[in-house]
Amino acid sequence: MTQSLIIMAAGRARRYGGVKPLAPVGLNGEAVIDLIASDAVAGGFTEIVVVINSETGPLIAEHIKGHWPARVNVRFAVQERPLGTVHAVLQARHLLDHSQSFGVANADDLYGRPAMLTLGEHVRKMGTNALIGFRLDHALVGDLPVTRGVCDVHEGFLRRIAERRNVQLTSEGFVSTDGIEPRTLSADTRVSMNLWAFESAMWEVFESAMMAANASEDSEVLLPDIIGGLLVRNDAAFAVLPSGSRCVGVTHASDLGLVQRDIRDQVARGERPATTF
Repeated sequence: MTQSLIIMAAGRARRYGGVKPLAPVGLNGEAVIDLIASDAVAGGFTEIVVVINSETGPLIAEHIKGHWPARVNVRFAVQERPLGTVHAVLQARHLLDHSQSFGVANADDLYGRPAMLTLGEHVRKMGTNALIGFRLDHALVGDLPVTRGVCDVHEGFLRRIAERRNVQLTSEGFVSTDGIEPRTLSADTRVSMNLWAFESAMWEVFESAMMAANASEDSEVLLPDIIGGLLVRNDAAFAVLPSGSRCVGVTHASDLGLVQRDIRDQVARGERPATTF
């Protein structure tokens, strides 16, 4: 059975100032997207669709063609306008079998091989939609503020997901200064990093969401928002699969050295191999 993963690599990376999926983070200079794909293949994914934009996409496609082994079945979909992550996922639809479940990942977050193994196993068995939930203290790099999807989990299922902005570790602990309570967040709070398993029925949900929205570059249609609406209406169930992996990414330029060091530490602990694929 084909097992598909969509990697969303069409972001503009305004805060980073470069092509984040190509940031060299591996021991041998491997790019972020190289490690993500290598972990996905190890997790059982047999097909990868990379969603790119028309500006940085050619660089990403050229890199992949020159660095990924021929045995990796990879195809590309183009998101011409930045209308959000729901729109990005839909750009891959014509390349996939609509009757099968699929995974979705960001192209600038290193989820850890154990997390990708968990995702791959769930997509193979697929009894329900699912989200890989990371501990908050395992999902921050550096001191600069970031946005995280804070999950309300009950008996293993997602009840609500709230985008919390300006999240960072301070002398008070983990805090969010977005004006929403609670201000202080516990270290073991489960957060979403956009690592999803979707049933095939979600294609229609995403299509309907885009048709209903007045999407623009200033009003994007985002996966957490659409899923949050489903949860409020009890229209779908999402299991939360907890992961002990560290999820690290290069949100800011200053994160690069920290992520490189984190990857070295993961290799030293035996959590990932020293080379890709």
